Amino acid sequence: MSTTPTARRSRADTSAHKPLQKGQQTKAAIVDAALGLATQIGLEGLSIGALAEVMQMSKSGVFAHFGSREELQISVVREYHARFEEEVFYPAIDAPRGLPRLRSLFDNWMKRTSVEIDSGCIYISGAVEFDDRPGPVRDALASSVNTWLSAMRRAVEIAIEEGHLAPDTDAVQMAFEIHALILALHYEARFLRSPDSAGRAVRAFENIVTRFGSTPVPAPRKTVTKPSGAARAQG
Repeated sequence: MSTTPTARRSRADTSAHKPLQKGQQTKAAIVDAALGLATQIGLEGLSIGALAEVMQMSKSGVFAHFGSREELQISVVREYHARFEEEVFYPAIDAPRGLPRLRSLFDNWMKRTSVEIDSGCIYISGAVEFDDRPGPVRDALASSVNTWLSAMRRAVEIAIEEGHLAPDTDAVQMAFEIHALILALHYEARFLRSPDSAGRAVRAFENIVTRFGSTPVPAPRKTVTKPSGAARAQG
């Protein structure tokens, strides 16, 4: 979100031809393990000792790659944000400008959320842990979330420019409501175990689009195949 898709992909292509040095590989493996732990126990639950045990390394070995627990937490936030971009933001850039791209962003966000209902979301758990604790970790979290929400607002603005949303649409308000859907989905699905929460989130998104809409832009339709005899009988 902070770079263009072409630049991001070019760096990824270049790095693919440059194998990481052993130290970089080890650090990447530690961050990956730390991210897995953080989704389960939170950023605050991370410790050099716990990570050393998971990695089967000495505490001093893990510490040498980060220097502090705080730097480890920040590295996890950055890695989470990078993966979020790759799964949610960059694939949506290939969609046409306007409402189709906004839909794609939401669809990708929903796909990631469906996984995180079981594994946990660093943005949400981190906000609970660090909302009243100023410092570098909170700053890293807030910066990542603000970057994503700015991208969402920009997608809304482009949809307005393309005439897919009413010209007087409040982009900040619309992005706020879409963000609120995801937060509600996490609460309903992860905490309350509501079985229909994902469907309600999708319907709520369509209601938001309709309310702010100008020129109808239909959602992409899936190809419908002719049902078999058994399927027709069941229907």
